[in-house]
Amino acid sequence: MRAYRLIAGMWVRSTMAYRASFAMTTFGNFAATFLDFVAIMLMFSRVDALGGYPLPEVAFLYGLSAVSFGAADLLIGSMERLGRRVRDGTLDTLLVRPAPVLAQVAADRFALRRLGRVTQGALVLGWSLTRVDIDWTADRLLLMPVMVLSGCGIFCAVFVAGAAFQFLAQDASEVQNAFTYGGTTLLQYPPTVFAKELVRGVTFVLPLAFVNWLPATYVLGRPYPLELPRWLAWTPPLVAVACGALAGLAWRAGLRSYRSTGS
Repeated sequence: MRAYRLIAGMWVRSTMAYRASFAMTTFGNFAATFLDFVAIMLMFSRVDALGGYPLPEVAFLYGLSAVSFGAADLLIGSMERLGRRVRDGTLDTLLVRPAPVLAQVAADRFALRRLGRVTQGALVLGWSLTRVDIDWTADRLLLMPVMVLSGCGIFCAVFVAGAAFQFLAQDASEVQNAFTYGGTTLLQYPPTVFAKELVRGVTFVLPLAFVNWLPATYVLGRPYPLELPRWLAWTPPLVAVACGALAGLAWRAGLRSYRSTGS
């Protein structure tokens, strides 16, 4: 963590040396991600509900997914560049430094502008909370921060596992993006609009459903398409820990298999 903080801090100081550029790129990140929600709003200009969910409830799902993924992307989104380092041999530079390679790769080119995605998702989530009809009990209130933190942890695990895969397939950043960026786009829509086979896949194989679908349906008082026990809404922290452990094992295996470029 100390190595991560030092490297990330170096990149933050570099970014803040050009404050106007930072402000413009952050706003650009905010605006680009907001277009995703604009597309959802355009859909609701023609329909009253999507998969049985009105706009405020879809915005609730969108906001939870965007904040969780945005936080993970901010923290370790640079992991997707690992394949490039493996191809050109610059990963060797990180191996000879007295700091964990994972911390160095995760903090490499730390992009503070990604706060734009987190801010945009938080604004949509805040707007949805003023519109959804939820019976706010103590357990539902407690589940809100649990969802965000656990969702961030699950996405971080997916980032690390995707980077580990790039040790084997060096040009696989787009494969990783299919599960990270593609995963958050999937979770922005209700589970009821997808086939049950896909819902089963993101519940039992790649457990992205624990980011927001399962706990969010509990908060909204809606049934989950697979008719699972409602207590599973409280398991995202356990899923995040399990995913993190598996991703860590995959990372260690990938790093041990690295043989450099020979150049």
